[in-house]
Amino acid sequence: VFGLSSVAQVVLGRGDFGQHLSINLGFGIGVTLGIHAAGGISGAHLNAAITLTHCILGKLPWRKLPAYLIGQFLGSFTAAATVFGLYYDALYDYTKGNFTVTGPTATASIFSTYPAPYVSLLGGFFTEFIATMLLLLGILIIHDEKNNGALKGTQALLTGILVLGIGLGMGMNTGYAINPSRDLPPRVFTAVAGWGMDVFTAGHHWWWVPLTAPILGSLAGVLIHKLFIDFHNQPVPESGNEKGQPVVETS
Repeated sequence: VFGLSSVAQVVLGRGDFGQHLSINLGFGIGVTLGIHAAGGISGAHLNAAITLTHCILGKLPWRKLPAYLIGQFLGSFTAAATVFGLYYDALYDYTKGNFTVTGPTATASIFSTYPAPYVSLLGGFFTEFIATMLLLLGILIIHDEKNNGALKGTQALLTGILVLGIGLGMGMNTGYAINPSRDLPPRVFTAVAGWGMDVFTAGHHWWWVPLTAPILGSLAGVLIHKLFIDFHNQPVPESGNEKGQPVVETS
């Protein structure tokens, strides 16, 4: 809701009520609050690519995957519907009732990502891959207690800042989906809310890239962290013992 509504305000306000920075701040704040809301309940799985990566790595049982994906889909779909209702009057005024995916009054990009006109399909795929790789790498670093992990209680804020940084540096080409469950449900919503099936054909059938590239980027981020950081981490010392000293167990 925070992210999509910030996009809506920039687009429908014709730049008078925010710019690129405000969109990135909106998504960063939304991620921070989402982690605070669900972190203690479910681990705050807001991203389908991350959830699938955890399943592949054995950190999350596969039997939980459907429930997490359904929750992510419903949450994102409901967010799109909420923003649509919140800004319906502004949408109608901006488009004169003609909801389009492309053109001078295109509004589908409020809800889902679309590549810039100059970006090739390969270039867009690479952008999403790299952005999600850095997202996963950053998250793992923030939570890496064996290295230099963030202070307890600051992880949510730092993850929000991480998303902000990705948007500030890599948002121009594709709108940085970096999350299948952030992109597909709102796209489905726009398809049934008046934009039609153009949401799946625009940008050379762009819709599948935000589904696949983040998953591959997520796995790459885990690999890089494992090879260049985790393998070189020193074990966390046991309580009351200096690092590197053996721990004597007594019965």
